[in-house]
Amino acid sequence: MKFVHLSDLHLGKRVNEFSMIEDQRYILKEILTIIGDVKPDGVLIAGDVYDRSIPSEDAMQLWDSFLVRLSELKIPVYAISGNHDSAIRFSDHGALVESMGIYLCPEYDGKARCITVEDAHGPLNIYMLPFIKPATVRSFFPEAQIDDYTDACRVAVEQMNVNPKERNILIAHQMIIGSTRCESEEISVGGLDGVDVSVFDAFDYVALGHLHGKQKVGRDTVRYCGTPLKYSFSEKDHKKSVTVVELKEKGQVCIDEVPLVPQHDLREIRGTYEELTLKKNYENTATDDYIHAVLTDENDVIDAVAKLRVIYTNLMKLSYDNKRTQSHSVMTDAQDVEHKSPVELFEEFYEKQNNQPMSEEQRALSLQLIERIWEG
Repeated sequence: MKFVHLSDLHLGKRVNEFSMIEDQRYILKEILTIIGDVKPDGVLIAGDVYDRSIPSEDAMQLWDSFLVRLSELKIPVYAISGNHDSAIRFSDHGALVESMGIYLCPEYDGKARCITVEDAHGPLNIYMLPFIKPATVRSFFPEAQIDDYTDACRVAVEQMNVNPKERNILIAHQMIIGSTRCESEEISVGGLDGVDVSVFDAFDYVALGHLHGKQKVGRDTVRYCGTPLKYSFSEKDHKKSVTVVELKEKGQVCIDEVPLVPQHDLREIRGTYEELTLKKNYENTATDDYIHAVLTDENDVIDAVAKLRVIYTNLMKLSYDNKRTQSHSVMTDAQDVEHKSPVELFEEFYEKQNNQPMSEEQRALSLQLIERIWEG
């Protein structure tokens, strides 16, 4: 059986205050074209369909139209909610859409939903595990020892009673230890949201969502497909694609990637103001791409954003890289803060206040307290 693996559509997202809805509309049409060519037996969507728990009307309409088109193609959809999705809104009219072969799994209720399909190689079980936190799983299994996200996923998987003799797929939305984040993703508490990949050993293929860069973790068949569009300039070098996975007989899994070409790329240009505005340097380039312009002039250019937007109509961001900015320690510190977890920041604050590092006992207590706050 062949499946298309998608995740993290983040419909309705704004990047640097630019709405991405038209770009998302365009890329979903491209994905539908790929689906039409690939002719999969199903589409796996691993969470974060929306960018906000209360999505915009445009985002909801776009999701609806995508599902309608897939139902017209008679391609089943297996979708879970992610940490950005509202469970109630995600599963709206769930019973009705299931009659069209669209299975929406909103929130964890103590057991992961399983849909079994069959082909010439026998049954194939598709397990759907929405985004979970330790507190969520503890509420259903208070007797189990659940100290972290690995424990939570372990307990959730144990409850599935997976048959190792059959083919099994898991759709999940979690952060796997050892994977690589991007700026556009949420940084959790000191890595507490990390899940050990061994928890998913029982599955022939794990369709992951949550991280924006496509990557395999631990083995080829545990994969993040990545976002279909670039949602931050940390993703400027990403090559976005659709992941196609085919499960033949037990133990045989083939994985392919079909490139996605966006309506507007998100890229960085660098040089002096004169160089960036010299016609020979920008003609025959996509000047309507989403641009981060890095000026290397030693002096600020007056009204640089307005002037550059005459040429680069979708200029998103302007920054300087010169002697002044390179020696500005405050700027460096601010950038570092964006990539540090709350625990790391608290440890630094404690050490500055007390002129000594935290003890292991203090750090463990801090982790527990911050996790409790993080889980709300």
